[in-house]
Amino acid sequence: MASEKHEWSGWRTAAERALYGAGGFYRRPEGPAGHFRTSVHASPLFARAVAELLGRVDEALGRPAELALVDLGAGRGELLTRVLALAPGLPHGLGRRLRPYAVERAERPTGLDRRIAWLDAPPDGCAGLLFANEWLDNVPVDIAETDEDGVPRRVEVDLTSGDGIERLGDPVDGEDAAWLARWWPLAGAEPGLRAEIGHPRERAWARAVGSLRAGFAVAVDYAHERAARPPFGTLTGFREGREVRPVPDGSRDLTAHVAMDACAAAAGPGSGLLTQREALRALGLDARRPPLALASTDPTAYVHALSAAGEAAELTDPAGLGAFTWLLHTVDLPYDVLRP
Repeated sequence: MASEKHEWSGWRTAAERALYGAGGFYRRPEGPAGHFRTSVHASPLFARAVAELLGRVDEALGRPAELALVDLGAGRGELLTRVLALAPGLPHGLGRRLRPYAVERAERPTGLDRRIAWLDAPPDGCAGLLFANEWLDNVPVDIAETDEDGVPRRVEVDLTSGDGIERLGDPVDGEDAAWLARWWPLAGAEPGLRAEIGHPRERAWARAVGSLRAGFAVAVDYAHERAARPPFGTLTGFREGREVRPVPDGSRDLTAHVAMDACAAAAGPGSGLLTQREALRALGLDARRPPLALASTDPTAYVHALSAAGEAAELTDPAGLGAFTWLLHTVDLPYDVLRP
């Protein structure tokens, strides 16, 4: 009997094809919102917070004739659509000066607001706010795992089996080895420990920040820092609202947490880190319940305020979305726009 054939690949190449290639996950007609829920989908309050930040950037830039809002990893344009719905109420005529850009590798959705420019890369030379919500975790990376001698080796995945079978390949070397030594040391560790080699994300973020002439860049994601790397890595899959085995077949999201400290260092001076809870509170999001007396004087307002408090609580929950990390980068701004 002929032996079964396998096609082995590193995870970076495999995930790139599975997510963004022909028929890949992010090109499917239902879009990512058909499989998982982000802060953008959780509540319109998230878009309100982004609009508040946009207004602060506008003020810091001196209210330019055009202000860009670049949504990097835009899905099907949900965040920009919600911000544009708020545009008539934005201060100082910002709604009329706003130039929204959706950056996504899928085709432009049918019926998307015509004001939104649909691009496959950030526009160069804009002034404004660049916002990347759960984008960096989908920038594919290779994975290393220590063998029985404590040598970090590349993890390879079978592209033909349909169940994500893995094997250990060659020892990690070159740029990958240098990155591990600095940001996620594995050499000499016990067998089976893993790391996601993050330098492709650093370069992607540095390029995104570099596209701004002036303004503020934000990346929001689940993340970790050098002092507390997860020992077995974080690669996983999501499909139809459930966490599933990571298989590079195009049917599911493939995601891994982000080494945000490394991305911050790559972007250079002007970077900082906050939790989503801290950032949204600085932008005025209030999860406190309304006073009970309001229920007697204005029941409708009480119900609306109670609902908003519940949504704000979800977005700022320190055990949930509130634990996400905001990576911030200032580009030629005179002050910190996230000060309370």
